[in-house]
Amino acid sequence: MTNVRLPCRSGFSNRSIRMKNTTCANIENILKKHGEAIVHEWVRRLHEEVSPLYSSQSLKGLYRTVSEVSDANFAALTQDDFFKIDAVIEHIGRLREKTGFTLSEVQKAFELYRSILIPILETELKGSEAFRVLERLNDCLAYTVNKFSDYFQGLREREIRDYAQNLEVTVEMRTKELAESERKYRQLVEEIRDGYFVNQKGRIVFANQAFCDMHGYTMEEVVGREYTDFVAPESLKEVIRFYRKRMRSDHSKEQYVYFRLGKNGSSLPTENRVTLTRYQGEAAAIGICRDITERMEIERRVREAERLAHVGKLTASLAHEIRNPLSSANVSIQTMLKSLSVSGNDKRRLEILAKEVSRVDRLVTEMLDFAKPIKFNFRPAPLRPLIDSCLEVLDAKIRETDTRIRKSLSNRIPTVLLDWEKMEQAILNVLLNAIEAVTKRGEITISAKRSGDYARLEISDNGRGISAEDLPYIFDPFFSKKTKGIGLGLANAKRVIEAHGGRINARPLASGGTCVSIDLPLAK
Repeated sequence: MTNVRLPCRSGFSNRSIRMKNTTCANIENILKKHGEAIVHEWVRRLHEEVSPLYSSQSLKGLYRTVSEVSDANFAALTQDDFFKIDAVIEHIGRLREKTGFTLSEVQKAFELYRSILIPILETELKGSEAFRVLERLNDCLAYTVNKFSDYFQGLREREIRDYAQNLEVTVEMRTKELAESERKYRQLVEEIRDGYFVNQKGRIVFANQAFCDMHGYTMEEVVGREYTDFVAPESLKEVIRFYRKRMRSDHSKEQYVYFRLGKNGSSLPTENRVTLTRYQGEAAAIGICRDITERMEIERRVREAERLAHVGKLTASLAHEIRNPLSSANVSIQTMLKSLSVSGNDKRRLEILAKEVSRVDRLVTEMLDFAKPIKFNFRPAPLRPLIDSCLEVLDAKIRETDTRIRKSLSNRIPTVLLDWEKMEQAILNVLLNAIEAVTKRGEITISAKRSGDYARLEISDNGRGISAEDLPYIFDPFFSKKTKGIGLGLANAKRVIEAHGGRINARPLASGGTCVSIDLPLAK
């Protein structure tokens, strides 16, 4: 960004030079006369009005910093000397790295100088001279704010680059850990007894205890049953095809993955290795089946880690490409909004523009948050106050849309183990989705009860519902049919809930609308 300097060019007329000299002299007299009072008032308002972070600073430190900035402004306004301002910005920039001041907080601190000085100028000066002094003051502050914005932006870019690099290292390390975990798992599986069976003429004529345990049957219940009784419906057609092909073409060995069917109706992924041989003088298929539920989960986590790395690189690139112009645009808009000459429709347009710039910045922040690893602070907590807290946060939104909320919360819900802040945000995301789905004066029903070892929370709405084509993808990152947002709300909710050992599902309602159910494990 090009630095802004106060007008000081050769070629001015003698009259212009005299006017400038007069303006500088007036500013110098005013600042000398009121300098001490300005510093005292600046420190007072910094300590009381800007932010809790400024309020926590010592008055001695604030006086020292404000005095330096006041001296730098004096040099710039009266002598066109900006070297002191540059030095002060470097000093405040280093201070900001230690204390964590935001760009907005520092901008508000600088703007206090203008708000303190303007009433003094109105008292001391009149007419065009007051306007020239004010114009010079505005140019000085614009230079200061732009200079610090450049410094702040450079710092943010460095932080983003460091974050992206650290994220890559973290993902690489976790990927290696997952690979090592999978290797150990494979070794462990090889050392235990897998399910062993003999399939002859389509019936199980022999099975070991591990096979019976895998399917939830006793030995007596297994032997003599058709092998298809142990295959889940979604895999039945494919397994029958494998069996017929093997018996017909005399394939000696075969390995495939299917879903086995448990006695309780469960369907679990299984790896089957089958060898064609002879058993008691007749052709038979001898198989070893192994539960691969954990292995498939590990593979899913590896894919998730790879996707996380990709999102990290993408968000770092987007933050660099988007936030640079956003920062410049925001500073320019705020400066124009504070100009005395902007009013009416022009001011309204600038306010709309500032709002939209802030919205884009929030979207970029949301993407960065999705890429960050989450740290949790679990503690036992009741579910009812958590739901009430979420509704309290959304009270204004609920009133605005005239949405009716119906609650059916059981008094017998035990406590759950959760991170209050993160679970609150997850439930807020689901509730916001429901509010946006219903029409004006829609209805949302919230129910909670115990369901086995889980507390089940259900959020139902009578909105437009979700199509059968979209339903499998609503929890995927960046999937959205809305005109606003980037589709990370439900993805983040799923991520948080699963990290709690819970699960989240959505289903359409026969009466229209959608029901989202959240199961959270009970605290033990």
